[in-house]
Amino acid sequence: MDRLILLRHGKAERESVSGDDFDRKLTHRGVRESAAAAAHLADLGLAPDLVLVSPAARTRETWAAAQESFPGAAWRVEPSLYHAEERVVRKLAEDAGETSRVVMVVGHNPGLQELVIRLLNEGSAPSPLIARAHAMFPTATAAVFLFDATGRPAYDGLFFPRG
Repeated sequence: MDRLILLRHGKAERESVSGDDFDRKLTHRGVRESAAAAAHLADLGLAPDLVLVSPAARTRETWAAAQESFPGAAWRVEPSLYHAEERVVRKLAEDAGETSRVVMVVGHNPGLQELVIRLLNEGSAPSPLIARAHAMFPTATAAVFLFDATGRPAYDGLFFPRG
């Protein structure tokens, strides 16, 4: 894997009709922000080869909104991404990176945010950037990392949704 893109799902409804967190859907704002985040990444040339998507309704809808910006990307629902810890997210991405150069994960906090902070620390990112990622990682935020031949990460971008 040369590059990892971590995309948090878009803004979701507070409660689903079923009452189950898994079934929470995106709000209209969440759909717009997810599509805009993907379009921004695509405009920067940051397109995934493979996308791993959590099975929750809000992450599947995030990918549905983003997919138009990445027409060449293969994708699959990855059941273990639902509320996965950062180590699980990383392992899934690394495994996918054995056959794909650019991997995107569409998932949830706190796992995504914790992975972003870990990768920033491992890549010796400036402390103000680490503090910013620690303070906030709102819905529809994307973090991008490059990886060298030894697997060491380097910060390549942190993109917050536009108001």
